[in-house]
Amino acid sequence: MPLDVLKQVQEEFLDFHHTGMSIVEISHRSAAYQEMQDDTVRILRKLLLIPEEYHIIFMQGGGSLQFAMHAANFLHHCGGYLNTGVWSDKAMKAASFYGDTYEVASSKEDHFAYIPKADSFQVREGSDYVYMTSNNTIHGTEWHDFPSFDVPLICDMSSDFLSRPVDVKNFDFIYAGVQKNVGPAGVVIGIIKDSLLKKSNTRLPLMLQYKTYVDHDSTYNTPPVFNIYFVNKVCHWLDERGGLAAMLETNKEKAAILYDAIDRSDGFYRGHAKKDSRSLMNVTFNLPTVELEKKFVAEAAGHDLIGVKGHRSLGGCRASIYNAVPVEGCSVLAEFMEEFRKKQ
Repeated sequence: MPLDVLKQVQEEFLDFHHTGMSIVEISHRSAAYQEMQDDTVRILRKLLLIPEEYHIIFMQGGGSLQFAMHAANFLHHCGGYLNTGVWSDKAMKAASFYGDTYEVASSKEDHFAYIPKADSFQVREGSDYVYMTSNNTIHGTEWHDFPSFDVPLICDMSSDFLSRPVDVKNFDFIYAGVQKNVGPAGVVIGIIKDSLLKKSNTRLPLMLQYKTYVDHDSTYNTPPVFNIYFVNKVCHWLDERGGLAAMLETNKEKAAILYDAIDRSDGFYRGHAKKDSRSLMNVTFNLPTVELEKKFVAEAAGHDLIGVKGHRSLGGCRASIYNAVPVEGCSVLAEFMEEFRKKQ
């Protein structure tokens, strides 16, 4: 999380908006809370240029609940999946509980090392939607250009949400667990087009219906107050720094530093993702041996470079360079990578 935001949260923690109470004490039915939630919706609309025909909702349960919930609401006949990583694969499997699911395209056979091209897409007639994951944290790939279809497009943007401008009009439903770029784990932001909402299944428990969150302004049950408050602070932090266009340029600069370190290492560092599919959020790479990777991770920690071990399902190394990571942090890691290589 951005250090400036952490400091602001700390300063306000004992007295939220002069209420004399902490943000974790106030009622979600209070005017103070409602004002903050309304402002969060407003700043989200500003940052993403969200049209009025889209509803913004706040939910709990993380991405794992959304893997099933999107299908519970929208899978009537069959649902297509752009399978580009572990999370889209899990979403397709979870959704199959509610009906027929299939792959529109997949990079699974190549260990999810690339983003499929449009000429490989196969959308079945009668599909209710196409589902995709915008950024793949484990394999280090990201959609740089979003596809379009004649059916609704659903996108899990959990790991690159608010890291770059996105044309919301290209999607019918976007959801994002905020814990990568926007706040602490515990809240999911949903952006849902009204025309899709009207097609949703209402023969579900109320807590599994997106309509419930829209109709009750995300307060049918107690929302995750602190998490939404934190999202509000991060959104204002982004807005004050030039919005998502400025954030994209910073993220490009950070990623370029690390990918350059990989590309000029004469094969010592081997990026997992194909160059045209590289993520701006998660830089994944391998060293010549597993033993060297363990040594790299251990020595990096000694230089206060924490968390560079790759995901257990893929191995190797991974630098997650979300919005709050400064350019200087990427430069320090790149310098360490070069020094480590030269010592071997």
